[in-house]
Amino acid sequence: MQTPSNITLNKDKNLLTLTFDGVDYPLSTEFLRVYSPSAEVVGHGPGQETLQLDKENVKIDRIEPTGNYAVYIFFNDGHDTGIYSWEHLYKLATDKDALWSTYLKRLKEAGHSHSQL
Repeated sequence: MQTPSNITLNKDKNLLTLTFDGVDYPLSTEFLRVYSPSAEVVGHGPGQETLQLDKENVKIDRIEPTGNYAVYIFFNDGHDTGIYSWEHLYKLATDKDALWSTYLKRLKEAGHSHSQL
């Protein structure tokens, strides 16, 4: 299991930087929100995912550790049910470009707008 050596939230609360093995991975709050591991987002099985919309301006209110394996991230849109394990955060960090591309493609296919489309 990869464990981050550092977690830093910027002053605007819209960018979380994780450090794994000496490499910094900046992740936008929007990216973290749309890839929340909560059942509200991923559902309870394959094909039950819910496309998250209008999250471009979401911010992080606070982050709380849970055990030695994860953090809770509390977003200002009220979302607070995802437990972000180190494993999940490492996957988000290292697969960010592919995951973000997939998200934007899903938005476009569903007929929704985004500033990056």
